[in-house]
Amino acid sequence: MGERETWTTEEFGTSHEGAVGVLLTDGSVPPAVYFDSASGTSGQSVSQWSVYDGRHPHGPRAGRLRAVCSCGWTGPEHPLDWEAIGETELAEAGDEQADACLRDWDGHTARVEATTVPLPATVTDLLRRLEEEIDKLTNDSPIAAVRATRRMEITAERVGYWAARSTRHDLNAAQAAAALGLDENTARKTLARLGRWSPYT
Repeated sequence: MGERETWTTEEFGTSHEGAVGVLLTDGSVPPAVYFDSASGTSGQSVSQWSVYDGRHPHGPRAGRLRAVCSCGWTGPEHPLDWEAIGETELAEAGDEQADACLRDWDGHTARVEATTVPLPATVTDLLRRLEEEIDKLTNDSPIAAVRATRRMEITAERVGYWAARSTRHDLNAAQAAAALGLDENTARKTLARLGRWSPYT
């Protein structure tokens, strides 16, 4: 996979990393497009949707765009009308379809969030208020805000230790991952970090 613009959320990170995916007219997924460097000694592989305009010597023409996610989810297809596009740059002509892909992925992550273990409203409200208060403190005394943040880290390490160990006892990796909205590898590493055990055990 070549370089391309991707999207993540703060909570789910690369477990649900989204992007605009490309389909050719035959429904296949094209390989990355390789661009030679000016010196000719090295190059760059790119899979950004806007390079698939059929004008580059090695780049095919996209037929449809769709949102894709690192979890394997794919969104609905959004066709590209090349008669209407004409000589317009694809980055401009396909902007509406690309934006639709982002909205599709936003909907996907919202559905993922809805399947995670719910937090009590009291906890959600406390976290929100704590963030707001530290933001205010940053304006008045940045160093005090740093101390408050450090205290938050200490608290998280203390309470997360027992929470992670209890979770390890109660749930397997797949169950924990589903409850957190993460892939199994990330969930395993998260629990290991909080519970202070090796993720490879």
